[in-house]
Amino acid sequence: MIVVSFAIIAIFLSQAKRQVDPLLTKHFWNTAAASLLLMGAALAGPAQAQGPAQTDPHMQWWRDARFGMFIHWGPISVMGQEISWSRSPGPGGANPGGIPAATYDNLYKQFNPTKFDAKAIVAMAKAAGMKYIVFTCKHHDGFCEFDSKLTDYKITNPESPYDKDIVKQLADATHAAGLHWCVYYSQPDYHNPDFHVNQAAYDQYFHRQVHELLTDYGKVDLIWFDGLGGTAQDWDAENLFREMRADNPNLIINNRCGLPGDYYTPEQTIGSYDDQKPWETCMTIGDQWAYKPGDNYKSAKQCIQTLARCVGGDGNLLLNIGPQSDGAVDPTQANRLQAIAGWMKTHSDAVAGTRGGPYKPTGDYVSTRKGDMVYIHVLNWNGEDIQLPPLSRKIVKSALLGGGRIAVHQSADGVTVHIPASAHDAADTVVALKLGGSAMDLAPIAPMPKTPLATLSASDVFRNDPTYAAGMAFDADEETRWATDDGTKQATLTATFEKPTTVQGIAIKEAIEERVQKFEIQYQQPGGSDWITVASGAKIGNTYQASFAPVTARAFRLNILDATDGPTISEITFVTAK
Repeated sequence: MIVVSFAIIAIFLSQAKRQVDPLLTKHFWNTAAASLLLMGAALAGPAQAQGPAQTDPHMQWWRDARFGMFIHWGPISVMGQEISWSRSPGPGGANPGGIPAATYDNLYKQFNPTKFDAKAIVAMAKAAGMKYIVFTCKHHDGFCEFDSKLTDYKITNPESPYDKDIVKQLADATHAAGLHWCVYYSQPDYHNPDFHVNQAAYDQYFHRQVHELLTDYGKVDLIWFDGLGGTAQDWDAENLFREMRADNPNLIINNRCGLPGDYYTPEQTIGSYDDQKPWETCMTIGDQWAYKPGDNYKSAKQCIQTLARCVGGDGNLLLNIGPQSDGAVDPTQANRLQAIAGWMKTHSDAVAGTRGGPYKPTGDYVSTRKGDMVYIHVLNWNGEDIQLPPLSRKIVKSALLGGGRIAVHQSADGVTVHIPASAHDAADTVVALKLGGSAMDLAPIAPMPKTPLATLSASDVFRNDPTYAAGMAFDADEETRWATDDGTKQATLTATFEKPTTVQGIAIKEAIEERVQKFEIQYQQPGGSDWITVASGAKIGNTYQASFAPVTARAFRLNILDATDGPTISEITFVTAK
């Protein structure tokens, strides 16, 4: 099989695409890389070379870590619903149909996680290659999983059947395992009567709680705020930051307290390639942050590829688990972590301590680098060869992590890597390329342009802006995308081949995940007018792949039947028969 991608738009990005994207309305900001993209390594010489930005010394451990565990957990696990957001009222307002506050706020009296084993959870994280743990010490519901001296709404309340400090157990286990202990703290607190009423009094309260977390539980390396868009004035953030730095000058702080912080935080989506500003994707294994019985869990392959795509984009991945109400880790979540651990046993060199690039991510591969090494992560095989753009430094040695035969051919036209299908990893095949010089000063290398083989069209383009045209979903560049106008609920994206072509599969990546709620993959028979559906689904998300019985046609389309807002697709790849 071969994969056909279509490039109608030139690879060089216009200055307009460097501006802030007006479509991004979530809590995170994806910052564009400041360096210019080079069309190929033939243009990449010492004068143009610009590798990843240097890391601030206090951020070095975090940058090297690349992978951490997020834990959302609390009394709501008794109900199996979402933490805080299921409360009525709560962060989403009145929340009709939610759990009444009087019920929600008393769930801690039923919460008795006797099977909770902090050491076992930390060991699970360490085996999976995670280097730091972020725990929800207090979420938006205001419940404290630690023995705060400032409230009775906590796990050590005498009315709690468990009555043990969960934060202390996890902090001690994390420190003992040699991992980095980090705390999540929500400034919003829908249980505290002063919140949004007497904000000055509330700010003093939560500042003191932050001080408790930073001083009572051993060394804290990072604090993960979640201010739900609140401003620095809302949280008296400048004073708070001074207080925290006084407790720990090397504390790492994220960007959710109204100030920029040390790094930015895409949520439930993989950040775009950015090797100039630190970023971290936080993402669930299932659909829900807190434990949900029968949740729709990502496959092991999706988890591993999500890690690879984050690291290949020069970001970190904070992968979330939600323990059950008895404290045990859900068997499916544990299985996913074990699968990641198995993959990391032979591939951790391509993750820990690396930076993204020099090859920019595509639908088929991403790359990481360290010293004079470049690691190619092949995520989508179509045949036994992968074609890469030219590389300005000579490849002096190549190997397949995990072992196996490999052949690498380098020329002025590009790099071809050949690996027999029998040696392909089910999730991420990693090729190690040793260069005759440093890989760290190479500028990002854009994907190779493809020969246009089809006419591309869309029912809607955002503001008729050509930088969001149909071709942007077929150009092998995940940083470009097709986008539709705000409020669009239905749309079509069509590729018409020059001649009948046999297609037997498709891969789609949604630029802003989970907007699409229902869709079909369709084709039109030669000479016909009806569209025939070969695959359908609800959510596309970060990675949607489908195989189907081969069909021969000229026209194929993505037919979006329902969306929460204007759909936007970063990449579509058709799998065609040889």
